[in-house]
Amino acid sequence: MAGNSSPKIWLSSPHMGGSEQQYVSQAFETNWIAPLGPHVDGFEKQLQDYLGIGHAAALTSGTSALHLALIQAGVESGDYVLCSSFTFSASANPIVYQGAIPVFIDSEKTSWNMDPDLARKAILKLHSQGKKPKALVLVHLYGMPAPMEPFLEICREFQMVLIEDAAEALGSTWKGKAMGTFGDFGVLSFNGNKIITTSGGGALVSDNADAIQKARFLSTQARDPAPHYQHSQIGYNYRMSNVLAGIGRGQMEVLPERIQKRRENHSYYQQELGPLSGISFLPEPEGAFSNRWLTCILVDDEKSGGISREDIRIHLEKDNIESRPLWKPMHMQPIFSDYPFFSSGIAEYLFETGLCLPSGSNLTIADLQRVSGRIKELF
Repeated sequence: MAGNSSPKIWLSSPHMGGSEQQYVSQAFETNWIAPLGPHVDGFEKQLQDYLGIGHAAALTSGTSALHLALIQAGVESGDYVLCSSFTFSASANPIVYQGAIPVFIDSEKTSWNMDPDLARKAILKLHSQGKKPKALVLVHLYGMPAPMEPFLEICREFQMVLIEDAAEALGSTWKGKAMGTFGDFGVLSFNGNKIITTSGGGALVSDNADAIQKARFLSTQARDPAPHYQHSQIGYNYRMSNVLAGIGRGQMEVLPERIQKRRENHSYYQQELGPLSGISFLPEPEGAFSNRWLTCILVDDEKSGGISREDIRIHLEKDNIESRPLWKPMHMQPIFSDYPFFSSGIAEYLFETGLCLPSGSNLTIADLQRVSGRIKELF
C-alpha cells in the first residue's frame, strides 16, 4: 500500500473556474479594494437571480449572516431559539452572541435534519413554562434539504421567525424551490470548503427588502447618514470586500457544473461502495434535490464484519486521504452541554457511525478510484 508520499486527496478543497482572476484584476485596476464596490453589487445580483429571491447582502461569513438574521428576529438576552443539534457550531454560536438560549433538537432519519415532531414538542414544553421561543434555525445538512412544510407550519402557528441555515446547501432545492428562500431569512456560506468559495464569506438573503437594507446598515458599523461619524445603535464590521466578491462572481458562473460534479461523485461512491456489507448512504427523499456538497456514509460494524467508521478513516489517512467523522452534535459539545436538548438518539448514532468522504468538484476519476479502492481493501 502506498505510504504518505501519495498525493494528498482533500475532503473538499477550493476549485476555481477561470474568470475569478479577471474580476479580481478588475478590482485592482479600478482600485476598488475596500469593502463595497461594483463586484459586491454584481455578486448580490447573481445570488438573487440564481435563488429567485428579492434581496441579498454579501457578508464576511455565514456566521455573520446568521447573527444579523437573529438580531432582526428580535432575539435578545434570555430568549429561546430552536436549533438543529446535528450541525457545525457556527449554527449555534450566534444565538449565544445575543445572550439567548439555544434549544437543541435531534434529527429525523430520512434527511438527517431537524425532526419537526421533536421541534413541536420542544415548543409546547417551553410554552407550558411560559417561555415563547423567538426563532427556529433550520440547517440543511450536507446539502440535503429539510422537508419544509412542517417547519413553515410550526413557525406560522407559534409566530416564530424561520431562519434557514443553507450554508451547505447552495444549489439544493425542495420541490423546485431553492433552499434559503422558504424562511424569513436564508444564510449562505462561501467558506473555502463550500460548493463555491470567496475564500471567506457569506450572504444573508430574504424577500424582505427592509430587512436586507437593515442588514447592510448593521454590517457597515451602523453608521447613521451624517457628514460626521454618528451611531445610534451597535453595528458590526460584517460587509464583504469587493475583491472577494470578484472571486464570488467568477464562482457563480461555474456553480451548475460544481453541483453536477458533486452529484457525480456521490453516484460513483454509491455504485462502488453501496454493495459493501454495512455501508449505507444519505438518501435523497422525494421532492428533494441535493447539491451533495459532501458524500457521507454510515458504517454498521455489526454488518461490516467489525469494520468501523474509525477503521476506514484511519486506513484512508495512511494513504494521505482526508475523510472526517460526521458533525459531533451540539448537545455533546462541552460548550453547549448545559442547554436544553430534545433527543431521539439519531444524531449521536450518525456521529458514531458516519464518515464524510472526499467530495470536491476537482476530484479526478483516479482520485475517486483511489478512495473507493482503499475502502474496498478493508472489506
